[in-house]
Amino acid sequence: MLEHPPVKGKPVDFFVTCIVDMIYPQTGMSAVEVLERLGVTVRFPEAQTCCGQMGFNGGFREEAKAVAIHVLKVFQKSEVIVTPSGSCAAMVREYYPQLFEHDPLWREQALRIASITWELTEFIVDGLGITDVKAALRRPRTFALHDSCHGLRGLGIKTQPRALLQNLSNATLSDLPGAEECCGFGGLFAVKMPEISAAMLNHKVSHIEQCPADLIVTCDASCLTQINGGLSRCGSGKRVVHIADVLSGRIED
Repeated sequence: MLEHPPVKGKPVDFFVTCIVDMIYPQTGMSAVEVLERLGVTVRFPEAQTCCGQMGFNGGFREEAKAVAIHVLKVFQKSEVIVTPSGSCAAMVREYYPQLFEHDPLWREQALRIASITWELTEFIVDGLGITDVKAALRRPRTFALHDSCHGLRGLGIKTQPRALLQNLSNATLSDLPGAEECCGFGGLFAVKMPEISAAMLNHKVSHIEQCPADLIVTCDASCLTQINGGLSRCGSGKRVVHIADVLSGRIED
């Protein structure tokens, strides 16, 4: 496993990801607001695009490499990269080294970029050593956390978002049954195996319906999209929100 260089005092280049940029831009702004509140200088490389995960997962390795090379070029001068997505962070951290393993031109850059890339809550808790972002909700809310697969299994992200929520004023954290179970999205998985994906989603939705929490929190917009779609179709009053929007206070808007 690659070790992260120290991050304190370094500027952060924000990797917004496709789905946040296109569908949830407010979540990207929330993440930046939280980082800046913590005294972090945040920059946004405007030439950034996709990390290449969809092509990689679909078996299109050369096409994924072409997209990934653009990422390596865009962030070639970065000291720290932070993204509000466990799946995109896992792609860069876990799979860029594999993708460029036998490429003498890009291998070292891929390894360097992998070592400086962090998921948002991981960066705050493990990188900065902060578990209290000094924020308060305007009224008491109860939250439960859904662990996204890439974040949990790929990056080991579990305690970090819970620590941040537990220290949020007016927030109470409860347990979600089956919190570690997949929501059934998995990018291309939901397209190629829709019946299995739907069954997994229905199982997740049933757990959420049983949970006493007001809101379900996740660190990945892909899971948020999948689960909220299921909740909406069954007429549920529950919903899923991104942790960046909780920490910034945007859920109160």
